[in-house]
Amino acid sequence: MQAGVKLPDVTFHTRVRDESVGGDNPYRWQDMTTDDYFKGKRVVLFSLPGAFTPTCSTYQLPGYEKGFPEFKKLGIDEIYCMSVNDSFVMNAWARGQKLENVKVIPDGSGNFTRRMGMLVDKHNLGFGPRSWRYAAVVDDGVVEAWFEEPGCEDNCGSDPYGVSSPETVLDYLKSKA
Repeated sequence: MQAGVKLPDVTFHTRVRDESVGGDNPYRWQDMTTDDYFKGKRVVLFSLPGAFTPTCSTYQLPGYEKGFPEFKKLGIDEIYCMSVNDSFVMNAWARGQKLENVKVIPDGSGNFTRRMGMLVDKHNLGFGPRSWRYAAVVDDGVVEAWFEEPGCEDNCGSDPYGVSSPETVLDYLKSKA
């Protein structure tokens, strides 16, 4: 992936809270498209191997959540966290992380991740197909800047983190301000 590439058109199957549903589980299915998330906005998208995993839960997601006000000042409308996990898992993770700023996108079948060229096999960890760790600044559905961790390959024994960190993306945005 590189700057100037348009994001793939994908439909994401999400679960959204809807009090009109009632009961103990007031959620309904809502399909969202790439355009629903990215059209007419400048956003940061970051993707990671899995909800509830150590680096993702301890550093990457909390860093983007905490840094949201600074991202906003630098012209970012939204921050999205994507993972090859279903909507139930992503919503539970968002609640557990007490997210107020970062929005999660479930890529349960890996369709978006595959079309981005970032789907890797992580059977060596018992995960199956997952996303390689990356971040991007996306303007109106087109990649403006790309931040991919090194060593993208199937069954990689390491999980590099740094290139896609909120600090790295903030440095890029500050350099363009």
